[in-house]
Amino acid sequence: MQSQSTPDGDGAGSAADGFARDIADVPAAEIITTTAVHLMSAAAVKCGLAEGPDAGDHLDLAEARILITALAGLVVTSAPDIGGQHARSLRDGLRSLQLAFREASDVPDEPGKGPGERLTGSVV
Repeated sequence: MQSQSTPDGDGAGSAADGFARDIADVPAAEIITTTAVHLMSAAAVKCGLAEGPDAGDHLDLAEARILITALAGLVVTSAPDIGGQHARSLRDGLRSLQLAFREASDVPDEPGKGPGERLTGSVV
């Protein structure tokens, strides 16, 4: 990536270059696991698993379903490439979220129809 200074010479291009160099030094497995952790955290909050007295205020199963399905796609497709230890931890976290979603639902999905289950198989 080449530095592209703005016409007024403020060096904005060099900041982007610095970011590109920094991200280039991060292994793919670390980027994938970090992204997965963000998805897991957001899904946990949306499943009502946040700590504190207002945890229930954040319950939003429609949003949780989207986040868990995205997480399942990331975990399933990246598992062969990121190594057993990383993949195992991500699968465990995903399964826990899928079960938490099922528990939080007033009307649980049929087995195999829950969030991400078309990618992972049924969790029950």
